[in-house]
Amino acid sequence: MNHQEHLLWPFFEERHRILARELEGWAASQDIAHQTHDVDSLCREWVRRLGNAGWLRHAIGGTAYGGLADAIDTRAICLIRETLARHSGLADFAFAMQGLGSGAICLHGSSEQKRAYLPRVASGNAIAAFALSEPDAGSDVAALSCGAARDGDGFVLNGSKTWISNGGIADFYVVFARTGEAPGSRGISAFIVDAETPGFSIAERIHVIAPHPLATLRFENCRLPRSALVGAAGHGFKIAMQTLDVFRTSVAAAALGFARRALDAALLRATTRKMFNQTLGEFQITQSKLADMATGIDAAALLTYRAAWQRDGGRGVTREAAMAKMTATETAQKVIDAAVQMWGGLGVVSGNTVECLYREIRALRIYEGATEVQQLIIARDLLKAVREHSEKGI
Repeated sequence: MNHQEHLLWPFFEERHRILARELEGWAASQDIAHQTHDVDSLCREWVRRLGNAGWLRHAIGGTAYGGLADAIDTRAICLIRETLARHSGLADFAFAMQGLGSGAICLHGSSEQKRAYLPRVASGNAIAAFALSEPDAGSDVAALSCGAARDGDGFVLNGSKTWISNGGIADFYVVFARTGEAPGSRGISAFIVDAETPGFSIAERIHVIAPHPLATLRFENCRLPRSALVGAAGHGFKIAMQTLDVFRTSVAAAALGFARRALDAALLRATTRKMFNQTLGEFQITQSKLADMATGIDAAALLTYRAAWQRDGGRGVTREAAMAKMTATETAQKVIDAAVQMWGGLGVVSGNTVECLYREIRALRIYEGATEVQQLIIARDLLKAVREHSEKGI
């Protein structure tokens, strides 16, 4: 199918259309997916290639530090993730984690921190990671217990983080820890922890259904200088949320990429599989399913690029990004499941396109805020608006 028809929508500018066309050609030319079963090596290779080709520069804000612009273009990020996800889930992962892992530094880092880390991330010479989740603090970030105690002019970090993407291969981690300036979310700070810092270790590598580097991190009397603090002490929760806000919409875009690839596979099956003297696509039940798949994808894409366009325009997108993330990931799950069904027994054979997509999509409904959390965000934002209108007498 033509995967660039939506670029004619008014959300995009000509530079976005050029970007999408160039990336499509580049992504189609890459051939590393089956060179090795070593996921760590594959991920490092994708980072290297994405950096060499200049794509990682889109994930960095600040032209002085390797970025293409002073502010991250959300629509560009979404188009890149959608395109990469359609070609390779691991390529999308590698790109997204470079942006997420360095996002706090882009938004709140000192000029020294930006000079030290961002150019290396943009070039693919350093792998970044975002370390927020803990065994007992996932969606409820304010409940985290990993602590950084003040020690002279620095800090001593103790505790653990888990479900950390790029865990085990990252060159540095942005770690969120409790520093105690105030109760709850107001007493959290962000720190840069280099992988070779004494007291830091990988406690466990985590293996999931769609393989990518993932680990539990351990910090034991891990001493950090004052210069490791990102932004102001006690502002870590705000920094984490702002970082996630930049990239949450792009999770929806990745889901779109997976869904579009699944629809392609479904159409291929529908037009080539013969059953009872006709193709699968000639059955009305198949046509109904294909119609639902295509309509769901377009609906999710409209929500996704509305949120991206709105954020690039400087408007808040808390509700819109949550709607996009929830709708796109849930829709993609349904589309991919339908594609597996059309492929029948072949659809569950390891290595089949739709089988790989089935494993890829499942995590997107959980990470960066599970669907249920997005529902809470949307509802709370709606109720907040009602209260504000009521207080103003509207």
